Amino acid sequence: MAALVDARNTVLALFLTGALAGCGEAQQPAPAPPPPAVTVAKPVQRMIVDKDEYVGRFVAVDMVEVRARVSGYLEKVHFVDGQLVKQGDLLFTIDRRPFQNALDQAKANLAQARANLAYAEADLARAQQLVRERTISEQVYEQRVQAKKTAEASVAANEAAVRQATLDLEFTELRAPIAGRIGDRRVSPGNLVTGGTGGNTTLLATIVSIDPIRFEFTFDEASYLRYKRLAEEGPDIASRGARTKVALKLLDEQGFPHQGTMDFVDNVIDRTSGTIRGRAVLANGDGLFTPGMFARVEVPASAPYQALLIPDGAIGSEQVRKFVLTVDGENVARQRYVKLGPLVDGLRVVKEGLKPDDRVIVDGLMRVRPGQKVTPQEGVEPPTPSPQAKAG
Repeated sequence: MAALVDARNTVLALFLTGALAGCGEAQQPAPAPPPPAVTVAKPVQRMIVDKDEYVGRFVAVDMVEVRARVSGYLEKVHFVDGQLVKQGDLLFTIDRRPFQNALDQAKANLAQARANLAYAEADLARAQQLVRERTISEQVYEQRVQAKKTAEASVAANEAAVRQATLDLEFTELRAPIAGRIGDRRVSPGNLVTGGTGGNTTLLATIVSIDPIRFEFTFDEASYLRYKRLAEEGPDIASRGARTKVALKLLDEQGFPHQGTMDFVDNVIDRTSGTIRGRAVLANGDGLFTPGMFARVEVPASAPYQALLIPDGAIGSEQVRKFVLTVDGENVARQRYVKLGPLVDGLRVVKEGLKPDDRVIVDGLMRVRPGQKVTPQEGVEPPTPSPQAKAG
């Protein structure tokens, strides 16, 4: 019985010893976590130019409505709807027979007038001899002089009639006045075409030039004033004598791959919208741009300047203010409020709030609080910009 009591006491002692040891371990403080690891990098320095973007439409340099100069029945169409035509290509033919008859009649009238003139000249020559011999009176002589002048006037009038009839015959063939793309025919062969210079002439087709092509857009009065101020430092979009380079992109394109040149700024600001019209010209040898098509244009908005750029992911938001976290010499995160500029090659321009030697946290921003110690690791320098970005 005594041995059983001793065994129980031994077990109880061992249990109490383990419990007390466990309580002692729980009271020891946990070790502090290490400073979070972050990636830091210095801002990239580049020469850039700020850009403004606007939406506009392409317009043809030349557009012509094909209308007949003479009336008649349309005989033939010499093109396929929508094809490219060259200047001088035959487009339509009007029935030539009535105009050929009119020309033949005018030529016959001219021949008759010339015969009358030859007779009047010969009669006047005889009258000059007879009046010297006093065989005929001065009155008869004057009549023959008048007959010769009348015959000369008749010849001149008939020559003009021949020229007009020749023109009318030429006008039965309608040729392309410009090179470009023609639309669909508005009249089928066999229909009567009304020609002339009045307002009721028949529209046969339209032609728009393709290469080069213009791009028109509008910008507000504030931007216009900013461009004018910029013109004091050098050529810009509002300098009518300069040819500022611009870039365009279509609705399905990334970046601005197409290059153009400003060639016109309007001379008045629209009173209703407060905007002014600008225009650029582009090469369009492949016919990609079509009049009426939408696009976006990027125009220079500043003189070239040295800028600091950081990855867009390194920027945090605090209500309406933007900030970045930098790491000082003691590896402590410090908050810097910044003023941002445009996005260039995936990097954000910082106009105010940073220095070139600042070490900016570019990865791990969400793991750090201002004033917290960190473990910085140097990041990889962003790639150099493309030639297009440098030119922009």
